[in-house]
Amino acid sequence: MPPVPIGIIVCSDRAALGAYEDRGGPAVEAYLRSVLATPWRPSLSIVRDERKAIAATIVRLADVEGCPLILTTGGTGPALRDVTPEATLDVCDRQLHGFAEAMRTASLAEVPTAILSRQLAAIRSSSLVINLPGKPAAIKTCLDAVFAAVPYCIDLIGGPRLDTDPDVCAAFRPKS
Repeated sequence: MPPVPIGIIVCSDRAALGAYEDRGGPAVEAYLRSVLATPWRPSLSIVRDERKAIAATIVRLADVEGCPLILTTGGTGPALRDVTPEATLDVCDRQLHGFAEAMRTASLAEVPTAILSRQLAAIRSSSLVINLPGKPAAIKTCLDAVFAAVPYCIDLIGGPRLDTDPDVCAAFRPKS
């Protein structure tokens, strides 16, 4: 069986222009390498903070590349150029509010500015899209808060089975 493609979208004007070295994308990849037992491969895109570009990248990763999981980094704050949540909602069918609630709750235990985050999770067909902050420490905090539910969510929407390393993250699947 070929490795499962997982989409990673870095949403950053500066990274897209090469003005600084992105650390969010590598942090997502490192997290996935540590937690996933299923063979997978990253499909990385770096795009400007532009709603149409982000939305088009989500569509390509979901519909063309068949990524069952798409993780975005950056563009989730209150600044005018932060449009990742809007772009996600433009192309997704349903929101999963619990993911955002859990990520913000975990982040709020670390920094009071977590309440400024507008990250969300949503479904496009058989793909789960999760918006993450751009800072590596915040990415880990957010993924730690929700990843145990990710494999079962992907099962429920018709994606491939993803297994985790139980020593790092015990994925929850109901026994039935």
